[in-house]
Amino acid sequence: MTQTSNPIAYLTGEYPRATDTFIQREVAALRDQGIPVETCSIRRTGTEHHVGEEQRSEAANTFYVLAAAKSPITLIAAQFAALARRPGGYFRALFLALRTAPPGLRGFLYQLFYFAEAAVLAQHLRKKGVGHLHNHIAKSSCTVAMLMSEMSGIPYSFTLHGPDIFFAPDHWRLDEKIARARFVACISHFCRSQAMALSDPKHWHKLHIVHCGVDPERYADTRPPSGHRLLFVGRLAPVKGLPILLRAMVPLIADFADLKLTVIGDGPGRKALEHQAQTAGIAEHVDFVGYKNQTEVAEALAETDLFVLPSFAEGVPVVLMEAMAAARPVVTTQIAGVPELVEHGQSGLLVPPGDTDALTRAIAAILADPTRAAEMGAHGRERVQAAFTVSTEAARLAQLLKVDTQ
Repeated sequence: MTQTSNPIAYLTGEYPRATDTFIQREVAALRDQGIPVETCSIRRTGTEHHVGEEQRSEAANTFYVLAAAKSPITLIAAQFAALARRPGGYFRALFLALRTAPPGLRGFLYQLFYFAEAAVLAQHLRKKGVGHLHNHIAKSSCTVAMLMSEMSGIPYSFTLHGPDIFFAPDHWRLDEKIARARFVACISHFCRSQAMALSDPKHWHKLHIVHCGVDPERYADTRPPSGHRLLFVGRLAPVKGLPILLRAMVPLIADFADLKLTVIGDGPGRKALEHQAQTAGIAEHVDFVGYKNQTEVAEALAETDLFVLPSFAEGVPVVLMEAMAAARPVVTTQIAGVPELVEHGQSGLLVPPGDTDALTRAIAAILADPTRAAEMGAHGRERVQAAFTVSTEAARLAQLLKVDTQ
């Protein structure tokens, strides 16, 4: 078990929330490693995103930067405290904020907001005796982390996910964040390669592969597939490609009259997706059930026959790890780091993103062959147990944090 002399802090844009349970698992696993972790979030997540007592407990014990910054006294006091403690660091952070601001007035103003938030965060971390800050998601919260580090001298690191950060690396100054971080945990080799392409080679030694992970024991009910039940879990947003799956349902129902798709999740696209299912005449075959907690997702996986994720862009989806840990065969898209998890023809089938016909054929092929489906599920569970368990990956991260905090 790793022990550190000071607590570390975790920061992300919104914590906790139903769509990012992998961060919550990682925090818990690090605590199990003997590392005290303070959780921080830029924004307070709405209670609709708190599914289960674990998330409600985490929310109650998380520091929310913007909520604290709404108090003028707190905001001003934090600025004066940062200036008095490290005047050089304060002005270097201000210059860094201005130098790395995106073009335009909007980008300039947001950067000043991030600078103000950094002082509030720095004051909180000093009060808690935090020796290191680790950030998830390398966008605005990581900008706050970078400015806080320059201002306070508290080192930071971050986990790099993608894919959206790779669409606008200059806007988010990924190069600068990598250069200033103590280390970067990349969730896949694909992710690491993108970080290498976008940073100076002298910083490549900081880029480490640390997968997100799951606890396979949570998905120990591994009954073999025996029917025609599909499951999708994810945020209901365009990037997840769910309209493609709904289109695929139409010809599939002709061959599998009892076909049923359960959709776990919520988001801005829900109404449009429900309307699509209605107009396509498949509403009675599709059940939109909203967000579910981790236990409920595990139960849904145990009851399904095939997990489908038709995303257009992903990192390495944790929900695929969950499905594979539950010994479910998967059909998903051949993008980014997904092939590092799902071995085509072994634990599932990979299809081109946006290809309705290919998705339809892949789903039909697995549903029509229960023996092959069971073999794929077993292979997938073995794959997750070998390379994507949260305890193993947290131990790797703990070693990086141990080196950094000593």
